Amino acid sequence: MIVVTGATGNVGRPLVRALVEAGERVTAVSRRISADGVPTGVPHHQADLTEPERLKPVLDGAEALFLLTSGDFMAADGDLGAVLDAARASGVRRAVLLSSQGVGTGDHPSVLEDAVKASGLEWTMLRPGAFHSNALQWADMVRTRREVAAPFGDTALPSVDPADIAEVAAAALRAPGHAGEVYDLTGPAPVSPRQQTAAIGAALGEPVRFVELTRAEARAHMLHAMPEPVVESTLDMLGTPPAALRRVSPTVEHVLGRPPRSFADWTERNAGAFK
Repeated sequence: MIVVTGATGNVGRPLVRALVEAGERVTAVSRRISADGVPTGVPHHQADLTEPERLKPVLDGAEALFLLTSGDFMAADGDLGAVLDAARASGVRRAVLLSSQGVGTGDHPSVLEDAVKASGLEWTMLRPGAFHSNALQWADMVRTRREVAAPFGDTALPSVDPADIAEVAAAALRAPGHAGEVYDLTGPAPVSPRQQTAAIGAALGEPVRFVELTRAEARAHMLHAMPEPVVESTLDMLGTPPAALRRVSPTVEHVLGRPPRSFADWTERNAGAFK
């Protein structure tokens, strides 16, 4: 059996589906979950990684564990080591962590990866770049004004499809040969906010206007949702990303045997969110 935490999110949901389609027994775990959020017949449990003692009944009998930690977990000083202790005591042998590309560049802390490496389990780290689905933050303005407003309009990064992350995670959870690997995951090519806007317009079949925000304007918007240090570091990374974040990784194709899906592919599948 494979336990998937964060099972209702952008990566967790397609991961559960991919594992079920591959014939695996899956248990879906999330802080907020119902039968409507998982494929028919998949056991689901409401649990929080900040309370590892409640996870033991879920983990008993599992062989592999997908770990997705939320920002709330970090804000609450969650102890991933305690979660991994519970997993090991329940017989889990393999863990796959959804980390981030920023750990490799030193922009994000490595505390989660360090806990997994120290767990005694076989492990695989997934370090995706920006998600294609981050564009959903523009959905309301596209629906109401046919407009996207964002800073750094021509700075391009190779964002990745969450479905591709999920398929790589499924491979690492199901098959040998991925233990000790750190996988950087990107899309097939860098894409800028201006190019993303054009792709959304093409998927809708009508023009969507791009409006470039100044850094100060973007900062003012972001402060409504993020602490100031996070806003500043995010803007620094978006405005002048290091070479490592601009680089296209071959990992998705290496693991899956096919090229990663483009941002245009993602918009075609998700055009309804912008209508």
